Amino acid sequence: MRGVLLQLLALLIFVAMDTSIKWMTGGFPPAQVIWARFLFSFAAVALFFRLWLGRLPWRSRAPGLQALRSLTLLGCSLLFATALSRIPLADATAVGFASPLLTIALAALVLKEPVGARRWLGVGIGFAGVMVALRPPFLTGFVPDWGYLLPLGTALGFAWYQILTRRLAALDDARVTIFHTGLAATLAASLLQPFVFAPPTAGQWALLAGVGLLGAVGHGLLVMAYARAPASLLAPLSYSQLVWATLAGVLVFGERPDGWTLLGALVIALGGVLATLPQRGRPG
Repeated sequence: MRGVLLQLLALLIFVAMDTSIKWMTGGFPPAQVIWARFLFSFAAVALFFRLWLGRLPWRSRAPGLQALRSLTLLGCSLLFATALSRIPLADATAVGFASPLLTIALAALVLKEPVGARRWLGVGIGFAGVMVALRPPFLTGFVPDWGYLLPLGTALGFAWYQILTRRLAALDDARVTIFHTGLAATLAASLLQPFVFAPPTAGQWALLAGVGLLGAVGHGLLVMAYARAPASLLAPLSYSQLVWATLAGVLVFGERPDGWTLLGALVIALGGVLATLPQRGRPG
């Protein structure tokens, strides 16, 4: 039960972070908002390790892979922030739920993990839901905004991020990977700032810092949740994030999801639950 509650709280915090990012992209370039998200999140993680361990766990056996993983997460965040500046929060969240399905497919193709027929069926159903949420012209009769493709890119990038995380789990201590998560991303995003930076006010600096702190706390709670409950129980709970995203969109931005979004999200969730639930007796 503690793991479940921590997972639900983490998802709620992630929605709060996404809502804050969408709000801030109304006045700042997405690249600046994401830079602040990584900068303040990395600072919080570094301070935590310094106080807890008395040192920073930066030595890695695979620094190149750590940097690639961090930069992959930066790319995902930039795509998603740009999407949030163009399309409703619930729509971006729904399309982004393709990530767990893509992770299963990549795990089978790249890591050679066994994936049974039931999980492949779940992946297929989930991608059908993504097509519905994307509102293709042959279903809806109109061409959707190109911003709807960005969360799909985010999902693909995050699936690759998950694969890199699994590979690094066999090479580095978890604390090293947590520390490196924001290191390369912060440095790379900082290089973009001379081209996009818009001076914030003191209050806006506080909001930008809050985005980073929400990210750090959310990921910390997620780690704690998976330490207390099995992944097979926690993974399907991720789809509750769409409920919070829909409520946030309505209450903060006045966005009301249409039938395509709700139907697509329902089909994606059905496929995701089918793909992530364990099968008794054999894997997948």
